[in-house]
Amino acid sequence: MACFQGGLACIALRRTLLGVGSRAFSAATAAAFRIRKVAVVGAGTLGQQVSFQVAVSGFNVTVLDNSAANLEKAREAHGRFAKLYVDRAGASQARSWRKVAEACPDPQAALDRISYTTDAGEACAECDLVSENVPEVPAVKSAVYSQLHAAAPARTIFTTNSSTLLPSDFAEVTGRPERFLALHFANPIFDGNIGEVMGHAATDKAVYERVVEFAREIHMVPIRLHKEQNGYICNSLLVPWLNSGLWLVTSGVASPEDVDRTWMIAFGSQRGPMQVIDAIGLQTVHAVFSHWGEVLRDETIGKQMLANAALLDAKIKAGHTGIMTGDPLSDTAQGMYSYPDPAYLKNGFLE
Repeated sequence: MACFQGGLACIALRRTLLGVGSRAFSAATAAAFRIRKVAVVGAGTLGQQVSFQVAVSGFNVTVLDNSAANLEKAREAHGRFAKLYVDRAGASQARSWRKVAEACPDPQAALDRISYTTDAGEACAECDLVSENVPEVPAVKSAVYSQLHAAAPARTIFTTNSSTLLPSDFAEVTGRPERFLALHFANPIFDGNIGEVMGHAATDKAVYERVVEFAREIHMVPIRLHKEQNGYICNSLLVPWLNSGLWLVTSGVASPEDVDRTWMIAFGSQRGPMQVIDAIGLQTVHAVFSHWGEVLRDETIGKQMLANAALLDAKIKAGHTGIMTGDPLSDTAQGMYSYPDPAYLKNGFLE
C-alpha cells in the first residue's frame, strides 16, 4: 500500500526510470529462467494467498516463516482455501480461480505441492523464484533479504510483494540487484487477480519479462509499471482513500459504519474503507501508516497517518486485528467491525 498522488501532488516521491523495454517473452527466455519451485517468504495474510495460488497453478511451493505458529495458521488457511476452491471457481468475481479450475479440478493436489519450514536453507534449496511477503518494515525486509541471499542459488529470482517500498531500496542487500524486482498482488488475490510488475534501474530486462510471464502462469493479469512508484497503481489509489476514511473516524467526524455506508451508497460500491481495512488487517495498515506518517510527518497527510496509526495501535493492543482471510459470517473477530455477522452484512445497513 501507499503512494500519494492526485490531490497530494505536492508531495514529491522518488521515481527511477526502468531499463524495461517492450521485448516479447520468448522460448529462449523461458529456458534460461525456468521456474518449477517457488519459495513464499512470510506466512501472513498475503503469503497464505500467494502460496496457495502458486500451488494451485501447478508449481511446487515452500512457505518460509520464522514462526512455527504462523506456519500452522498458513496450513489451516490453505485447508480453508481448498474447501472453498471448487465453489468459488464458479463465481463470476473469482476470476483467477475460475481460470485454473479446469487445470486443477482437485484442490488437494495443490495442497500436496505445498511444504512449510522455518529453515531458509531448506526453503531456498533448488528454488527458482522467491516471493517476499514480510511486514512493511525496512529493517525486517533487509535482514530477510540478507538471509535469503546466503541461502538461495545465484540463479534464483527474488521478488517483493511490498505494498509501499521501492525495489531500489533493497536491491543491493539482495545480493542480486539484476534479478530483483516487485511482483505485487492485491488482497484478496483470488478476486483481484492483478500482478503489478515493477523493476528498478538495474533489473535485467529478461528477468522482468520472465516475471511478467510468471504472473500469467499463476493466472494473474500482469500490470507493467514503467518506472518505480511507491504503492504501484493499486495502492496509489487505495492508501489515500483508506487514510481519508479512517481520519474521519479518528478525528471524531463520523462512525466507521457511517463512513462506509456513505461511500457505498454514493458510489454504488460493495465495500467501504473500514471494511477494506478489516480485510487487509489492521496490523498491515498500521505498519503502512506508521512508516509513511514518519516520512511525511511535516505534511498534513503525514499527521493524519500518524494519528490513524495511533488509533489502530490501540485496537491491535486490544486484540482487534480484523478478519483478513476469515469468514465474516462465522469467525469471531474484532476490527473496525465486530464479527461474526458484522453490521455491514445486516439487512437495512444501507437504508
